[in-house]
Amino acid sequence: MTRALLDSDEALVDALRRREPTAAEQLVARYGDLAYRVALRITSNAEDAEEVVQDAILSVVRKIDSFRGESAFRSWFYRVVSNAAYGHRRPKVLIEIPLEEVLPAFDEYGRHAGLFRDWSSSVDDPAVQRQLRDVLTSAIDELPLHYRAATVLRDIEGLSTAEVAEVMGISIPTAKTRAHRARLLLRKRLSAFMEIEIPGEAELTIRSSQG
Repeated sequence: MTRALLDSDEALVDALRRREPTAAEQLVARYGDLAYRVALRITSNAEDAEEVVQDAILSVVRKIDSFRGESAFRSWFYRVVSNAAYGHRRPKVLIEIPLEEVLPAFDEYGRHAGLFRDWSSSVDDPAVQRQLRDVLTSAIDELPLHYRAATVLRDIEGLSTAEVAEVMGISIPTAKTRAHRARLLLRKRLSAFMEIEIPGEAELTIRSSQG
């Protein structure tokens, strides 16, 4: 984060703490788009995302005095939005993804049972790239909410596992498990789309596929 941005955030925090009339507008102008993007990715619903942004902005304005400056304001605001988005649709009953459902199939010799073909050249095709993005977006939307939130925060927004755990109010091992199983399921969906199973332990780079 640049010094200019940090200085700008300090001025914004100061304006919020002094309850300046335009402080909320400054907050929306600077971070409104980020808030909506995160909220939409987690809730998968435009109306819910708009409500989340409104709730988060109001929460920041009301609770700005609780910001101690122990982390960057951007990170703190980001967590407020993420918490609001996850809490907005937090399921009463958590649906877990069994590990056996996301692991690849193996034959009796311990090899991948699926047939492989070289499809690397196909991925360079813009039409295929668009289809892959659509498949990936659909697959993320279909994840159980707590897995989707972990995936969005960890693999799309780039939070650390510890930060994901803090935002979601879970342990670090649980956050790691949810993100990993979600990756496996998404990789399986993409593999099915390409009519292959992807071998090895290479992780799916979700961020690049979204981009």
